[in-house]
Amino acid sequence: MPPQLTSLHFFEVTIAAMPFERATITDVAREAGVSKATVSAVLNDAGSTSAATRTRVLDAISRLNYRPTQHSRRSRQVEGRSLGLVVKEIDNPYYAEVALGARACAEKNGYSLVVLSSEGEYAAERRAVELLRAKHVEGLIATPVLDADADLSHFFELKRRNFPFVLLESVRGVPASLVDIDNLDASRRAAEHLIDHGHTRLVHFAGPPYSMHTLERLDGVRRACSASHLVFGDADVVWAGAHLEDGYRAGLGYFRNLPADERPTAVTCYNDLVAVGLCCALRELGLGVPDDVSVVGFDDIPLSAYLHVPLTTVKVPTRRMGEIAADMLITHVQSKTEVPVQKAYLEAPLVVRESTRSLHSARAVRSPAVPRGPAAVHDSPYPTPA
Repeated sequence: MPPQLTSLHFFEVTIAAMPFERATITDVAREAGVSKATVSAVLNDAGSTSAATRTRVLDAISRLNYRPTQHSRRSRQVEGRSLGLVVKEIDNPYYAEVALGARACAEKNGYSLVVLSSEGEYAAERRAVELLRAKHVEGLIATPVLDADADLSHFFELKRRNFPFVLLESVRGVPASLVDIDNLDASRRAAEHLIDHGHTRLVHFAGPPYSMHTLERLDGVRRACSASHLVFGDADVVWAGAHLEDGYRAGLGYFRNLPADERPTAVTCYNDLVAVGLCCALRELGLGVPDDVSVVGFDDIPLSAYLHVPLTTVKVPTRRMGEIAADMLITHVQSKTEVPVQKAYLEAPLVVRESTRSLHSARAVRSPAVPRGPAAVHDSPYPTPA
């Protein structure tokens, strides 16, 4: 979890679009005191090089920020420079906003953006990463799949080849730059809001197993309940998913035959799409939002404020996340020296609308105005958690 800092400030993307020269294999060979053939052997795990020589070559690669390229400078000039973005759900407005932010920053700096989706499948993610490298993108932004079969070897291969990439979700064991929010804390604050307004039983509609955010947001609800008088157990977790139909299906399945005296007073959801699907299921079952059940989403996709019952949700600055991730990536791509791992955690305030109500009164609880402007970032400019 990122440190709880009180000093906040804003910053802007400042990298100018300008030509840059990368280190070559000749530079690496000269720096390491070996031949170009030896450098190539180390990069391709071919031949028999001693451990000392291998270490010397890898150190030179890091110092010079060298990256092997599969295409010529002339082909780069013809094709243009590009960055890649791999998302997990092509139909999720969350990722559309991330892509818009990344594209704006990329184009400002002379790059195009290529977007592919894994649809939550590890094998598809690996193919997407390999395809983008084959298409000669300069660097990669990714939301990694973390299912049971995901060995993440493609990310470790990128690290071995010093290929620049930035993650939008943390992965244990992968030392990579990251742009994210504190999902656990944001989810905890959402649950605390409900508890503070008199809700006595909460249920959480959890996300897909391939996302670390699923576990972090569930843990946030658990922590809020454990700090209060509420009991929250495994029976209070409904494994839904990430899509509209997931929330709808899970909502029908959970509430259809549930007696009124066992019904939760509020539900927190993995994301807004699940929350919208749940609201549709509740309406079909004759239950009102928020009169019978209060519902909280996560992300604050544009649709959330325009629903028949506007949705209370955590506002994730997705477009800003895309901008900062692209900014980080371009810094890695253009640097002539090794760039240390950087981490940025953005603010994610709770936006209270009409889908939640206070049980202390008959009135729906409304939020103050959401702060305008770019999201603040802890410390300067990309903080590293303690």
